[in-house]
This record gives sequence, structure tokens and C-alpha cells, in this order.
Amino acid sequence: MKKIWIATGAILLATAAKVTAQTDTTYKKSDTTITKSDTTYGRSDTTVTKATSVNTVSSTSSYTHSEIPDKGGVRFGIRAGVNSSNLIKSGSGAVDFTTGAKLGFNAAAFLEIPVVNGFSIQPELQFSQKGYKSTGSYSTTPFEYNLTSNYVEVPLLAKFKPSKNFGILLGPQFSFLTSTKTKWTVNNASYEEIVQQHIDNLRKNVFGGVIGLEAMGGPIVFDLRYNIDFQNNNGDGSSSTPTYKNQVFSLSAGFRF
Repeated sequence: MKKIWIATGAILLATAAKVTAQTDTTYKKSDTTITKSDTTYGRSDTTVTKATSVNTVSSTSSYTHSEIPDKGGVRFGIRAGVNSSNLIKSGSGAVDFTTGAKLGFNAAAFLEIPVVNGFSIQPELQFSQKGYKSTGSYSTTPFEYNLTSNYVEVPLLAKFKPSKNFGILLGPQFSFLTSTKTKWTVNNASYEEIVQQHIDNLRKNVFGGVIGLEAMGGPIVFDLRYNIDFQNNNGDGSSSTPTYKNQVFSLSAGFRF
């Protein structure tokens, strides 16, 4: 009888050990599953991180290539270019007088002062060469005549901007004569003369107007203008030159800072 109990106990212990072993194996498999799940979660986190990075790059790229508006505030600029000047006869003189365009130089500094969106005031200080070429005859003698006048000018312009890169300029201009030079060519002989500034028949200060177009690309500015004097430049004229007003087409390029 005692042997039977011992045998039964041994069987029970063996069975318990087997069940325990199987349970441990199950736990190990579960742990493995959990570990794999954790790995899967880790990959998901990595995917989310990558997606976030892609979104960040996309947002940055979109901002970089988007159109960034002007910062606003007062801006300073400079420009320089070429003039094509001529005159408008405003009277008649005792001379057969025809004129042609003369090339000159212009250079300016300006301020752009915003007032409201799309509108600003632009005062300027500029140097401008004006004048004309003419051919004619006096007492049956043919001649060629060139006049070059140097001016310091103060345009006070209104700028309308229908778009970011385009502007329309309009306003008055005050011109101050600094020097005048003439050149006569008669019978293949040339004579140059500096005109004296104290001559009463030569107007020193002239009031005029400006209209123009401006194109902008970043800091670069291109400018096309037409300006005309509202007053006669030479008083009542002379026996060789009728009364006239300057008119100038100008083209320039520059920078805004």
C-alpha cells in the first residue's frame, strides 16, 4: 500500500512539473509576442516621426518658395541712366529753326515713403543733362547748333503700385540750372561757349512735371520717364533762337535698399 502512495505521488509531481514547463513556455511565447508588438509600435513611432519630418520639410519648402511681401517702411535708392532731350517751341523767332534729340546723362537718389497700401510719396534729388541739336540757316548761311544744359532737380512724385513689381509715377519737378554750354558749327568750323548764368534772358529755375513707369525685381529698379517744363527756358527768345521748353525722355536703372 505504501508503494502505491509513493508511485502516485511521483506521477503527480511529474505531471505538475510538465504543466509548469508548458506554462513557462506559454509565458515565454507571450513575452515574445509582447516584444514583437513593442517592436511594431517602435516602427509605427518611426513612421510617425518620418511623416512629421516630411510635413515639416513640405511646410518649409512651401514658405521658402512663396511670395514674401515687402517689409514696408521708408526705403532709400539710387539710379542712373540716359536722357534723350529736345525742346518744344513755344514762340516764333526771326529764324528758320528745327531741332533734333540730344543724348545726356542722369543720376538720382530717392526715398520711397509708404502712405497706404499701394501708394507712396517719392521725393528725389537728381542731376540731369538736357538740351537739343538744331540745324538751320541765318542770312542764307547754314549752321548746326548744340546746346547742353546741366540741372539739379527735385522731383516730388506720387507712386501708385497696382502690383508689387510695377509702379506709376506722377508729380511736379523743380529744376535749377547750374551751367549751359553751346556749340556752333558754321562752314566746317566749330565754336564752343559757356553761357554766362547772369544773362537775364536765361531762366535759372524752372517748374515742370513728370510722368513715368517703374518696374521692380527684388532690389533692382528700372525707370522710364517723360518730363516737360511748364515755363519757357529762355525768356522772350532771341534773334537766333525762339522761346522753348525742355522735354526729356529718360531711361535709368538702380537699386533700392
